Amino acid sequence: MATMSRSGYGSDDEDSTPAMRRLRRLSLHLLQPSDRPAPEGANSLVPAACAGRRRAGGLDADAAALTAYLRGRHRATQDRLYRFFVERPELHTPVELPMAAHRELCFRQMAALVREAGVRPLSLMADDPDEYFAVMEAVGGLDISLAVKFGVQYSLWGGSIINLGTKKHREKYFDKIDNLDYPGCFAMTELHHGSNVQALQTTATFDSVTDEFIIDTPNDGAIKWWIGNSALHGKFATVFARLILPLQGKGGEPADMGIHAFIVPIRDLETHAVLPGIEINDCGHKIGLNGVDNGALRFRSVRIPRDNLLNRFGDVARDGKYTSSLPTINKRFAATLGELVGGRVSLAYSSVGILKVAVTIAVRYALLRQQFGPPKQPEISVLDYQSHQHKLMPMLASAYALHFARRYLVDKYSEMKKTNDEDISADVHVLSSGLKSYITSYTAKSISICRESCGGHGYAAVNRFGGLRNDHDIFQTFEGDNTVLLQQVAGDLLKQYQQKFKGGTLSVTWNYLRDSMSTYLSQPNPVTARWEGEDHLRDPKFQLDAFRYRTSRLLHSVAARLQKHMKTLGGFGAWNRCLNHLLTLAESHVEAVILARFIEAVKSCPDAKTREVLKLVCDLYALDRIWKDIGTYRNVDYVAPNKAKAIHKLVDYLSYQVRLVARELVDAFDLPDEVIRAPIGMQSEAYAQYTQCVGF
Repeated sequence: MATMSRSGYGSDDEDSTPAMRRLRRLSLHLLQPSDRPAPEGANSLVPAACAGRRRAGGLDADAAALTAYLRGRHRATQDRLYRFFVERPELHTPVELPMAAHRELCFRQMAALVREAGVRPLSLMADDPDEYFAVMEAVGGLDISLAVKFGVQYSLWGGSIINLGTKKHREKYFDKIDNLDYPGCFAMTELHHGSNVQALQTTATFDSVTDEFIIDTPNDGAIKWWIGNSALHGKFATVFARLILPLQGKGGEPADMGIHAFIVPIRDLETHAVLPGIEINDCGHKIGLNGVDNGALRFRSVRIPRDNLLNRFGDVARDGKYTSSLPTINKRFAATLGELVGGRVSLAYSSVGILKVAVTIAVRYALLRQQFGPPKQPEISVLDYQSHQHKLMPMLASAYALHFARRYLVDKYSEMKKTNDEDISADVHVLSSGLKSYITSYTAKSISICRESCGGHGYAAVNRFGGLRNDHDIFQTFEGDNTVLLQQVAGDLLKQYQQKFKGGTLSVTWNYLRDSMSTYLSQPNPVTARWEGEDHLRDPKFQLDAFRYRTSRLLHSVAARLQKHMKTLGGFGAWNRCLNHLLTLAESHVEAVILARFIEAVKSCPDAKTREVLKLVCDLYALDRIWKDIGTYRNVDYVAPNKAKAIHKLVDYLSYQVRLVARELVDAFDLPDEVIRAPIGMQSEAYAQYTQCVGF
């Protein structure tokens, strides 16, 4: 008899023998154990749970224990905010709301949070970033427009004062930003430039006679564009502009000192009238986030005091002399942008929260909805169909993986803010770039899959998917276009790769590259490449080694390609020629970081039953990602054909196992009905609530 394995049972010809048919039928119990009673008939073979493989149905999936581990120390803060809004129905965002009304409601919601609920967001951001991001997630659950407006006010406008200013700026502005007396905005993007911040054209020219800077928009391309909070509510703007010092360049020409940030008042504090020299126009109705008042700003010789330069990294004295602790424009620019990573952290954090909402609605509806079934038997839940499990269960596993990844990101960000360590700062800059890009792209795709999985009812606005998709879509663009951010990750990986061969040290996140250049780049072991046992495939070491092997292979090969093409195309041309390869490298590395954090979270879980459930979910995440890129592993013989088949079958099986605890897994997100809001996503009486929505 041919050698048998659980992943493959021979060819079609072999199946024709009675023995092979018997073995195939016996193998069914390994793929999908059944809870249904045995059909009548002595010859019936009923799939049953295998003693050698524990069913997830046998796991005690305690949603409360999972919640306690997921929500952490800020659960009480979020619950308090949810209760506050539940008791204030006039602050709820209706499904249908005109843009003007939505904008005013958004500002009232934010004012209520600060002035009635007693939240002090800027103080939290400065003293406890973890709690600040938890507050952002809570308000985003109520209205994503509110979360974005909140982020503009505190992460961006307030964050620029904290991170780019000095003591005099904090003393003057901090408290009034915190209590919302000084609503503000963050004026970086221009009509002609978004990602390429170093090419911004707005100027700030120093006038030594009056001791002022003159802010100018030199052409239409330099109009500040998409500036949140500016069209209606902002009274100040942090304006990014080129600092120009007259007569200090070569031959008496003006000296361009590069991009700096300036505090520019844009409206009168008493009358709210737009100030002289400033023109503000409304960017108008958008695809989503219409509660945020985005505007366009033009400056015509607007004068501001010299003290309004946010001078942490560069200053101008009364006599016009420029000083900085950083020697070059590029270093000052890098330091300035490096201090603004909080915006990317908040987007990654909020995006995971939005993914949880979408997955919860889709999974609960899939458990509720029944369609078709065996002849003369009740209809079955659509989540019992393998195709539906294939859509939603890896996504649910990914939501858990990304939850733990964002926790790690916030921990690293908090450590950076406490220590001001340069190495940690560099690490957080790249980590936030990678996770923001990966998470927001994944969430955007997943929302559409969730909508599709809910059929026609997913198309109803009241069931949220359209609003979630439209509001979240821009997360892939602002605070750094995702494609640009992934290139930053790839660039840093190449820098670390070069450091390896120079004998330098590697930053914390990339430590595994120390071994990968030798271990992972050697030829795959032909024996382990064929191992297909479940214990091996579910071993975290195999899973993480596979992720890291892929990254190391991609890094090694793209480095060689870049070196080859630079000879004929130059640096820029070579980078562009290899760009898709570089993006794949960056995504691969980010996935390795995500898996490492998930594995660590499973190990650290103190409750044994909860740990067992999390291990199941982690295995599905890891093996699904390996299967989705199986071609890469096959091309280099890291995975033999029989092992690839075993991985595929195990992913199907694990999806089924996760389906058995899917309700507990989404309930563990602990999202109240006021956050879910979609009738089809309610924990009980979903259809009754849905019919009430349309008037029955």
